[in-house]
Amino acid sequence: MAKYFSGSDPVIITCAITGAEASRDKQPALPITPKEQADAALAAVKAGASVIHLHVREDDGKPSQRLERFQEAIELIRKKAPGVIIQISTGGAVGESIENRAKPLELKPEMASLNLGTMNFGDDVFYNHPRDIVALAAKMKEHGVVPELEVYEAGHLESGFRLLKQGVLRGPINVQFVLGVPGGMSGEPANLFHLLGVLEAFSGSGGGSFHWGVAGVGRYQLPLATQALLLGGHIRVGFEDNIFYRKGELATSNAQLVERVARLARELDREVATPEVARKLLCL
Repeated sequence: MAKYFSGSDPVIITCAITGAEASRDKQPALPITPKEQADAALAAVKAGASVIHLHVREDDGKPSQRLERFQEAIELIRKKAPGVIIQISTGGAVGESIENRAKPLELKPEMASLNLGTMNFGDDVFYNHPRDIVALAAKMKEHGVVPELEVYEAGHLESGFRLLKQGVLRGPINVQFVLGVPGGMSGEPANLFHLLGVLEAFSGSGGGSFHWGVAGVGRYQLPLATQALLLGGHIRVGFEDNIFYRKGELATSNAQLVERVARLARELDREVATPEVARKLLCL
């Protein structure tokens, strides 16, 4: 097995604290304002997170891509939780223009998500034209932002490989498997094994080195997190992907979801990466 299947490396826990789809009527603890997001980020870091995946909202809860809103949230998070890695979303809400999705890159965060293909997303279509993907990657390179490749199905991973061969992307590559979205691959164990096999084959053929993690949506969050811990991967949890602690029981906070994964990691002898360790692993 390739080195990224080792279960002994530190695990990086990312917390996606808000997202663009979750709502207060379904999860009352959802952080919406920049102050709430900063408080949630601090609690998540104390629980074991080293990366905060950031969408922003307006005060009424509506998804936003306003530069000022991102700036306010980032400044407050950095003040509350100095040292944490902030990874902004360039996905935004489904239907957002590519221009607005790219705007927050001007703030030069350490990381940003890069979606690799158009797909059905629940009852909507998440549109990512190839030229827009290339343009986003170029803007990230221009601003010194490290991309995380969001992979919802195997074709997205193959697209990432092509961009790497074309020089649009450069290694080492950080891959996030987002599994369980209706319209993408489900979070069944066989799907993660398949994606890892594709990743391993590409790396073994001279494709370079990778870090990989998994974000399980809904009921897949805990099973996939456990699978990643055993296989040496990193993990994303948080209200963007899952608002429940267990079936029928709402999570009390993002930190509660982080804390559970950190506890499991320690039981399985996986060190939980601090932001400093995560920064080195991700070559930031």
